[in-house]
Amino acid sequence: MADWRELYQDLILDHGRRPRNFRQPAGANRQAEGFNPLCGDRIQLYLKLENGVISDLGFQGSGCAISTASASLLTERLKGKTAEEAEAVFQKFHQLILRPEAAAPAEPDLGKLNALAGVAQFPTRIKCATLAWHTLHAALDAADAPVKVSTE
Repeated sequence: MADWRELYQDLILDHGRRPRNFRQPAGANRQAEGFNPLCGDRIQLYLKLENGVISDLGFQGSGCAISTASASLLTERLKGKTAEEAEAVFQKFHQLILRPEAAAPAEPDLGKLNALAGVAQFPTRIKCATLAWHTLHAALDAADAPVKVSTE
């Protein structure tokens, strides 16, 4: 198990240092801003939603390694998914992050997102890991104008 935790730690650090899709996609038609007042993490999430499918997405902002890695992994996992599929991934991810037992098995449907499972052991970091996901919800609902969300 220690080897897997080390691998996951490396994955989080890699995405935190070199986030994927750290950009504003051309033609983005949905966006939302998320803020975590507890630690100061900020994210601007951009989506290009076409016929109910997330054809492109990206983010910009600043935050801790957990927040940045979570946003980076979110963009990799949800590109090409429908809004409904994105919601299903969110629900599974949210359950993974909120579970109190550290030794629970990985969720096969989440792939690399399982790397963030250890956050459940640190309640103050849960908001860091979920910021991008709550911002995603706001962006999917923001058809007319950008919106702001907070973890508080």
